[in-house]
Amino acid sequence: MENTLAPEELLAGVRRTRLLAIVRGNDGTAAGKAALAAMEEGFQYVEIALTTPGALDAISEVRAAAPPGCFVGAGTVLTKQDVDNVAAAGGQFMVTPSLAPSIEEAAGRGIPVLAGALTPSESFEAMNRGATAVKLFPASIGGPGYLKAVRDPFPDIPFIAVGGVGLDEAAGYWAAGAIAVGLGGPLFGDSASGGDLAAMRERARRFVALAAGSGGGAMESQR
Repeated sequence: MENTLAPEELLAGVRRTRLLAIVRGNDGTAAGKAALAAMEEGFQYVEIALTTPGALDAISEVRAAAPPGCFVGAGTVLTKQDVDNVAAAGGQFMVTPSLAPSIEEAAGRGIPVLAGALTPSESFEAMNRGATAVKLFPASIGGPGYLKAVRDPFPDIPFIAVGGVGLDEAAGYWAAGAIAVGLGGPLFGDSASGGDLAAMRERARRFVALAAGSGGGAMESQR
């Protein structure tokens, strides 16, 4: 399935919306439903972690049913084979937890990739390998103060704070210079494993409102 999202488009969209949703669960069908529910509540960019059983099928299903202007990617993309599999399933962007071989593979194909890094050296290396942006992970280790310190020598690297970011923490990361925050458990709870979708939808609306109030923009149709 052809990718319809260029790296510069993903970067611009994430800067505008300031949010990335991260679905990780133990049931691919439930994960797909949770991803679509998040999109319906205003999340434009949603990744489904490959550690979720049935993740590739879920990505295909979400891609086919996504609202206009919404995009689905894959998380925990580590290898060339992972990139092959995700691209075949219709995933439109890749996310890694580390400096994995998948970064160069995805970048070489023109697929947007958010590369996991923690230290200044890793962040610099991620961009050298072709990353669209750096996923600072796990951001909770140092909090917004650490993000600010890492950004000081690298003001041009776009950072997305991921790991332990909830409603109470998001604004601090935006203020420290994160272009967006990535939300997993604090957003989805157990919904990606068959839990309460109604409660997840309410949390999604609160995150979207918070981002809009902090300078995030409305969704635009780019699909």
